[in-house]
Amino acid sequence: MALASGCQKSSMPVAANTGGPVGTFAGPFMYLHKHIKTGVIDTVKVNVILTMQPTVGYKVTGDTATVHAGSYVTCIVNSTYNVINFNDVTYPATGAPTKTHLNGVYQYAYDGTNFQLAVQNAPDTIALLYNLKRTGN
Repeated sequence: MALASGCQKSSMPVAANTGGPVGTFAGPFMYLHKHIKTGVIDTVKVNVILTMQPTVGYKVTGDTATVHAGSYVTCIVNSTYNVINFNDVTYPATGAPTKTHLNGVYQYAYDGTNFQLAVQNAPDTIALLYNLKRTGN
C-alpha cells in the first residue's frame, strides 16, 4: 500500500511547475568528507541506479554492497523549489546506518537528461552528491 502513493507532486501552491524527473538514471554517487584539521577531502564513489516512477515510487540499486544502501518507497517532488523528500523504508529506525541511504530532503537539478542530487542541510564537512544520466523510462 505504501508503494501505491509513489513519487507525488507537492500539494503546495506553485507558480510554475516544470515537472520532476521520471525514469531510470545511472551514474556515480559520491560521499565527500573534509577533515577539519588537515583540510584534506576524502572521496568515496560508487555507481548507482535510481529509478523514479510516479505510480511506484523510487528505488536505488547498482553498487549497494559497501557504501550506499539499496533504498526504496515514496518521495515527494516539489519542482518549484527543486527539492525532493525521499522516505526510505530501509533507513534504520534507531542507531546510525552503516551505509548511506537516499533519505531526507535533497536539492536537485534536472535538464531532461542529467539529474543531479545533493543532500540539503548536510554538515559543513560532508557532501552527498549524485551525478546521474537518464538511461530509460
